[in-house]
Amino acid sequence: MGDIPLTRCQFLIPFTHILDNLGAPTDSLLSKHRLPASPAEKPGGYIPLLPTIRFAEAAQRAQGIVDFGFQAARQLHFEHLSEKMRAVIGHSPTLLVALQQACKWASIEDTILRLWLERGDDRIRICSRLVGTAGLPHLEHSQWLQLIFTIHIVRQFTGPQWSPATIAFEARYTPSLETRSQWPNTRFLSGQHASWIDVPVSHLSLPGRPNPISVPPLADEDPPSNYEIVGLLRMLLPSYLDEGAPALADMAEMAGLSPRSFQRKLSQAGFSYSDLVDAARLDNASKLLRDTDSRIVEIALSSGYTDHAHFTRAFRRMAGVTPRQFREQSRRGSDGLSS
Repeated sequence: MGDIPLTRCQFLIPFTHILDNLGAPTDSLLSKHRLPASPAEKPGGYIPLLPTIRFAEAAQRAQGIVDFGFQAARQLHFEHLSEKMRAVIGHSPTLLVALQQACKWASIEDTILRLWLERGDDRIRICSRLVGTAGLPHLEHSQWLQLIFTIHIVRQFTGPQWSPATIAFEARYTPSLETRSQWPNTRFLSGQHASWIDVPVSHLSLPGRPNPISVPPLADEDPPSNYEIVGLLRMLLPSYLDEGAPALADMAEMAGLSPRSFQRKLSQAGFSYSDLVDAARLDNASKLLRDTDSRIVEIALSSGYTDHAHFTRAFRRMAGVTPRQFREQSRRGSDGLSS
């Protein structure tokens, strides 16, 4: 494969909440599937998508949970989408524009997620698919999340009670009777060319609600595409730093490569794995120093350093200043911009 499909920690959190409430061994299940501990503490971070799906299926079997993907998806709301996605939806004048923007920016949520629209006579399908996963088992867990979020986007324009006439899964999967009872007016299909919901064409011109989001729209920006392995690692590593970065062999396995091939691929891009770990630590620490009042020793631990002194030496080597000096300079700079 040679890359690492990623999703946001936000989408793992409801699965872990359900397991915690059942008294399940959540931490050991996360560790077994090489997922970071305490995802609730890093909802905006990224984690490997395919181990997350395998984690959900293993937990469903072990705990006897019916329709685990649906149970998790029903805990999510529009506010759980990334800030960028909510911004482009919130600044869209009509539902049609919002759906077009969601298709454009889908890879913010899952790096291999593709959304597109298919027009019919009186209905439009909002389709989703994880690129390159055709035939993989248990994708219904992820597909539930994709479908629920498109429903939440539509509800920003139609109101909170709206439900689609059809919910379709790419997976060969049929929801349980209990799950279907939650959607009394909805037809379910399985084994489709993609996962999709349908929306009446007449809804496409509906205006949005008053927009409370202060983040500016992203119309002039290009969405991320064709993620390469260095960029993916820079996104992934911060979710693991507080417990130590994954070993090179573990990261190679996530990428579907042998350790030797993984090292070669990084070398061709001009990096070593240790370079990327150091860069991720610096990025994480710099962000926390700029944006929070956390103590420096806490920032050191959350960035993967064992103590304050080790962190200070490493930070000064990479950034040219101590962590305290960096924080002071950053705040002086922001004060100057705001004055």
